[in-house]
Amino acid sequence: QMGLNPLKRDEVPGLTFFKFLGTGGGKGFSLWPDFSTYAFLGVWENQEKFENCMNQHPVFMLYKSKSVRERTLILDSVKSHGKWNGINPFQSQEGNVESQNPVVVITRATLRWNKLFSFWRAVPKASKAIEKAKGVLFYKGIGEWPLVQQATVSIWDHFDSVHQFAYRNTDHSSIVKTTKHKKWYQEDLFSRFVLLSDEITER
Repeated sequence: QMGLNPLKRDEVPGLTFFKFLGTGGGKGFSLWPDFSTYAFLGVWENQEKFENCMNQHPVFMLYKSKSVRERTLILDSVKSHGKWNGINPFQSQEGNVESQNPVVVITRATLRWNKLFSFWRAVPKASKAIEKAKGVLFYKGIGEWPLVQQATVSIWDHFDSVHQFAYRNTDHSSIVKTTKHKKWYQEDLFSRFVLLSDEITER
């Protein structure tokens, strides 16, 4: 159902960008999908329009009726660079970097077809690096299409932990260098957000 969603952006007031996403199995970065968990990523003009859609739109009413657990993260952008389908949907607001709230990082990339094998060979190393990282609270692989269009979402206790992992973690730094050297990505994006709220609903 998520892959065949009938949602049209122009018909949803205040929705400027959205993606329905699958997730990775295992600890989050497996080549095999997690068929029990799906994600919706949306960018909204304001929170009121977001809440109206989530509480009234028939597509989301249907998804909620078929789910046993729902987790909603409300984010405020800090900094974003790169592109997702040719655009950067997240407006940078670097003043938010002073926030003491937890931090959410979203990465996304379209892989080059001739680099798939090389990329997926490196995934276990990347998975172990974030698993051992200081300050990480949650992480999960997400994506639009298996193998080719991959993304991650992770939650961290503070910006300092993100910086430590991104620039001082030896394994992660090695992977970043390999990414650039081998030119794995046709397109990529890296975005940081302040986590405003994190709500779980059990049904």
